[in-house]
Parts: sequence; C-alpha cells; structure tokens
Amino acid sequence: MSERPDEAPDGAPDDVVSAPEPEPEPGAEEPEAEAEGAEVVDEPGPETEGEPEVEAEPEPEPEPEPEPDSGAEVEPEDTAEPEDTAEPEPEVEPELTPEPEPEAEPESGAEVDPEDVAEPEPEPEPEPEPEPEPEAEAEVEPEPDLPAWVADRAAFAERTRARTVEVDDVPGEAATQVLPPLPPEPEPEDEGEGEGEPEPEPGPEPEPLVVRRSVLAPEEAPTAVLPVPPEPEPEPASEPEPAPPAAPARDTKPARRRRRRGRVALVVTAVVLVLLGGTYVGALWLWADRVPPGTTVAGVEIGGLPADRAVATLTDALHAATTDPLEVAVADRRTSLDPAAAGLAFDAEATVAAVTGFGLEPARLWAQLFGAGPAEPVSEVDRAALEEALENVREPLSEAPVDGTLAFADGEPRTTPSAEGVTVDVPAAVELLATSWLTRARPIELPTEPEPPAVDDADVEAALAELAEPLRSGPVTVRVAGQVAELPVDVVTAAASFVPEDGRLALVLDGPTLVDAVVARTTNLLTAAEEPTFTFNRSGPVIVPGKPGTTLDPDALAAAVAEAGTSSGDRVAEVELVETDPAESVAELEALGIREIVSEFSTPLTSEPRRTRNIANGASKINGMLIRPGEEFDLAEALGPIDAAHGYVQAGAIVNGEHTDAWGGGLSQMSTTTYNAAFFAGYELVEHQPHSEWFRRYPEGREATIFTPQVNMRWRNNTPYGALLQSWVANGRVYVRIWSTKYFTVETTTSRRSNVVQPRTVYSQSPTCTPQSAGNPGFQVTVTRTVYLDGVQQDHESWTVRYRPQNAIVCGAP
Repeated sequence: MSERPDEAPDGAPDDVVSAPEPEPEPGAEEPEAEAEGAEVVDEPGPETEGEPEVEAEPEPEPEPEPEPDSGAEVEPEDTAEPEDTAEPEPEVEPELTPEPEPEAEPESGAEVDPEDVAEPEPEPEPEPEPEPEPEAEAEVEPEPDLPAWVADRAAFAERTRARTVEVDDVPGEAATQVLPPLPPEPEPEDEGEGEGEPEPEPGPEPEPLVVRRSVLAPEEAPTAVLPVPPEPEPEPASEPEPAPPAAPARDTKPARRRRRRGRVALVVTAVVLVLLGGTYVGALWLWADRVPPGTTVAGVEIGGLPADRAVATLTDALHAATTDPLEVAVADRRTSLDPAAAGLAFDAEATVAAVTGFGLEPARLWAQLFGAGPAEPVSEVDRAALEEALENVREPLSEAPVDGTLAFADGEPRTTPSAEGVTVDVPAAVELLATSWLTRARPIELPTEPEPPAVDDADVEAALAELAEPLRSGPVTVRVAGQVAELPVDVVTAAASFVPEDGRLALVLDGPTLVDAVVARTTNLLTAAEEPTFTFNRSGPVIVPGKPGTTLDPDALAAAVAEAGTSSGDRVAEVELVETDPAESVAELEALGIREIVSEFSTPLTSEPRRTRNIANGASKINGMLIRPGEEFDLAEALGPIDAAHGYVQAGAIVNGEHTDAWGGGLSQMSTTTYNAAFFAGYELVEHQPHSEWFRRYPEGREATIFTPQVNMRWRNNTPYGALLQSWVANGRVYVRIWSTKYFTVETTTSRRSNVVQPRTVYSQSPTCTPQSAGNPGFQVTVTRTVYLDGVQQDHESWTVRYRPQNAIVCGAP
C-alpha cells in the first residue's frame, strides 16, 4: 500500500527518489517524503524486503574506470541507468531502454509503503533546468560470499548507489526523500535533511533518513528514471516483476566529490569575497575622515589627523608662507610679490579634502594601511592678477639685451657686438607659481626666455658699410642764401651718431652743431629776432611787438647733409633760410597783468653833479625791467659792472667808515628808492643793508645801500602777476615806479628815535682823510611791515637799525 506525499514546502530539495524499505518494526513510524518537483527513478518489480541504505559521505572505494561519455549504457538485465540530463519538457519512458544520452526527467518524491516497497508515488516538479552531463561510471565487483543477510544488505546498498543521483547533478530544484528508519542492527551513514510527518503510532520516533535523488529498487530489479508530470493522479502499484541479477553499478562518487568540492570552494570563495568586500568598504568608510599616515603638505606633517584638525594645522603652519612676501628670482636678480595682490591663496579645506573622504579606489586603502607621502597643496589662483603682478616685476628681473653700436671716434668708425638679453617667461611663470608657490624653495627661480637685441651684429655691419664709410669719405658742401660753406670730414663725423630705429641703425646728425658750423663759414647769414618789449608813454606802459629773424632749420640742415654725405653724387646740400619768430609773443606779455601802478617811491638828489650822473645812469639801467612771477630782482646785476665802460664815474661814498670817492658813488640812493618801492608793493624782501649813518634824504630805518660785490639789495616777485619797473630822474629827484596788478595791502610803522648820540670832533691822520663838518646825531629806530591779502595777514616783519653820529672830521693830529 502506498500513500501520496503532501506537497513539498518551499525550499525543499528538488528531486527525491523513493527507495524500497525494509519491513517496519513494531512501533516504527512511516515517514513521509516532501519534495518539490522530485524526479522518481523506479521500475515495477516484485516487492523486496531489502534493507535501505542512505547515501552520505561515501567510504573509500577502488578507483573507478572513467568513461568519456556521461550517458554510458548498462546492460538491461543487470541494472537500469538513471537519467541525469534534465530537459525542459518531462517525458515518461515506458520501457527500460538504455540510451547513450539519457535525459533527466523531473522527479517527484514518493512515499514508500513498507509492504509495497517497489511502488513510488510521483509528485509534480517545477520546470527543471538543464543538467550537466553525468560523470563517467565505474563498475563495482559484487561482494564475496558472505552470510545471507549481509549479502542481501550489501547487494541492496550497491543497487542503491547505482541508482542514486546527486541533487546538484541536475540544475533544477533539489528534492529530498524521507525514508523510514533502518533496523537497529546497521548504523546509517548519514542523517537526513528533510522533515518527516509522523503518523499517530505508538512507539519512539526514530530519526528519519534522507536520500538525495537515490532510487532504491527491489533486489535484482532493473530501474530507470521515469518522468512524472506535474500533479499526477496516484496510480495503483504495478506488480513487481522478477528482476534479473544486478549488474555492477557505476561509481560516480569521485565526480560527485569533485563537484561538491568545487561547489564548496565556490561558496567559500564567495563568502570570503563578501567578507573581504565588506571589510574593504568598512575600512574605507571608517577612515574616510582621517588623513593617511605619512601625509605631508608643503613640509607640514598632517598624517593620521582628522580632517578638521588637519585643516587647522595647515592653516597655522602655512600662515607665514601664504601671507609673507613671495620672493622670486632670475639668476642673481631678486624681487618679491604680495601673494594676495598676485591672486594666490591657499585652500586648506580643499587640500585636506583631496586626501580624505570616502571612495572605493584601492589607492585610498593602500595609503591608509601603508602610509602616503607628500600631497600637493590646493590653491585658489586668480591668473589674471598673477600675470599682472609678474608683468610688474618683469623689468627688474630681466637682463636687457645689448644692442650692437656704431660710432665715430676721431673720425674713425668703431663698433661693439650685440648680446641677447634674458626676460621672465610670464605664461610659464604663471603656471609655475599657480602649481608650486607653496612647495618650492624661496626665492622661486622663475622660467625665462631669451630677449633678442633690437640691433644685432648684422645690423651694425650694414650701417657701417652703407652709412659710416660713405659719410667719412669726404667733405660736404652747404649752399644757402647765395653763400657756400664747406664742412670738413671731422666736422661732419663729430656731429654724427647712429641710433636704433625699426630694427636697424639710423644715421642722425646734430642740427645745431651743423648750423653753428655753417654760420661760422658764412658772413652775416642770420638775423636775430627782436622780442616784444614794454615802453612808456604819457599814459603808461605799452607793448612794442617783436620782429622775426632768419635762421637755418637745424633738422632740415641735418637731413640735407646726411643725404649728401652718404650718397654717391657730388656731396652738396642745398638749404634755405627760414623765418624765426620772437621767443615771446605780445599775447604772452599781455597775460602778465601789467595794467596799474602798485607802488612808487622817490628821494631828493644832492647838489653834487657826479653823484647825480651815476644815479641817472642807474635809473636808465632798471627802467623797463620786467620781473616775472616768482623771479628775483637783483640790483647789482641790473646795474651791471660799475665802471667807466658802463657810464659810471667816481663820486662821494663811505668806504670803511670814511667819506671818500668811489666808482658809482651815489648809487646807494638808487638802491634805497627801489627798496622802498618794493617794500610798499608787498614783495618779499630778500636782502638789504642800511647805511652806517643816517642821511636826511632817506626814511629812518627804511633804506638800503649798495657796494658791489660785498653789499647788494634783492627782492622777489611773490605775486601771480608781472612787475614792470619804471625809473627816471627829474626835478631834483629820482623816481622808481612798479606797474602790475594790485595784489597785497601793506601797513608799516616806524618807532621813535632811541639811544640818541650827538656828533663830536674826530681827528684823522689817514692819507685819504677828507675834512667834514659835524652832521646828524646817532640813534636807534625800529621799522615794521605787515602784509595782507584780501584782509588776511600774510607776513609781518620788523627791523631795528642803529645809526652812528656824523662826527666832525679834522685831518691831522689834535
């Protein structure tokens, strides 16, 4: 009697093959096999009461003889070959016909009735996957003569092994057959993996045994793998037929062991890889925020530090390097750059981020385990600012090229060779500093490029042959205004020079030198221009326009001589006189603001005619003098040399405290009168010296003498307008008047006399003694001047003057 097994639970092995069972012992349970799509291998035959044997770890057996074909045939009278090859569609073979390439059919687990051992119960099977070809089979010799029950068990075990197929031989789902426990005499070789459903029978529950795709046929009955359609209806067990003697079974244990070892190795490898992968990823994740050991940035050790501490360490350690002037050099020339102005900034966060963070690159794990090395600092670079900064230091770092030269020395041409220069290669320097400004030794040597000279040796040789040699080959004749001037070679070469121009040497002649040479070799060739001047009429000053003159244009003369001197012709230069304008125009004089009298002063003359002559001569010298804004009036310079040649005569003067005659005697009155005119105009008083004795014709304390070259009188025009002097002698007085535009307001005071000393009689035995009667007493007085501009005080001065008395002089001994 057989029962249909329950539907196999999920996850149960695919193929379960029923096996004959021994007679159940009293109290034994009838286990139920669970399988999912099990493949049953069975052949109807007589019931056999053989002992079942479970396939477990096989015991060592003789080395089987491998067969090349997995589908080797077995004689039908001995045994049936299980079909190991799975096909997509299950088939049922009605007869036990050996085939070269048997197809493995889905098997269903069947429950074996102890009373009807040979009848399996088929179960439906899910669609199986193709099964690899079975390994070669080997024949096993039957056991020698043994006791009957031992022989029966051995034969049963052999048939079981011959009909057993590993679950894993077929790539479909595995199935498990649960068998009832064996009798207590033999020990089972393996414990089952499936679960049995016990029936309510008395007695202890033995441990069920599991057979993996094994077919336990009745003794001496041939078997075959029978495909079972899904969910078949139970069929009555067929009557067993006498089985022929069992043929030697194939030994597939070595192949199964190899496959099992391969599967174990694959599983172990997968597990190891998963563990290693997990360890790999976990380690990288754990160390993502740590700088690899041994890491340095610009010489700063940050290995092993957390990212935030590494950033702080770099910021502190590289603060000076990133803020101090960046020294750069080319050879022995050095300068420095301001990193901030040059667009260079260190990014500590980006630098640390480059060596930390999570990533699956093997190099990251290697660095964390075995250490890293120097890491490049990350910088923020403004390339435009860096290029501009390098352009600014390019000149001091460069070595200028040397141009070839050509010059005349004593009429002979002399040359010097050219030389290349060296300058900063700015684009390359930008790249260098942008990538390594923090890591290179200071000063950083900048890349350079050659700078060719503007004039090389070839240019010099060309100028020598084309210009210098022809120029010195002979004199040059100049024709101008009907006159001829011949310029000798030494004059022309002395005026010659060679200058770089558009990559070559050009001949340049000094025009003024040639003009002087031509004028010196002609007669009255040029006329000077007359400058516009001021003159006075009854209404005041008027401007007299200037007159143009004639001259030689220096540039035109130089070009004509150069062309004639380097040509192969007659070496004659033709030039024309040109009109030359006065240096100053009428409009420029008008702009000086000479429009009104800003100050004037006069003093009375004496009755001594020689003295008056000198004063009148001096007045004519300063009349019409123009002192421009900021210029200084110098009386000694204005009067000119005081001698007979310039219209002066000897007259009375005080020399070394004695009254005597001297050249220009009386000019002190000219000095005093001019001084007072400047005093009240508010001009800056630069130099003056009062007389040693006071004379009634002068104001007390506000007068000045002159005795060249020791004593002089000077003042400066400190207004924005010109100062035009007008001076003359008339009506027994000398006058000085200043024309300009009113600018300052002047206030002055003179103190009362103090320390008055009356004159006395003095005897003199000097050979130059001149007798004199007693005169004015001596005294002391103080003069002040305050200058205002638009009501605001600009200057305040005071002078204290002490006069000696005019003693009576008696020549001779007392």
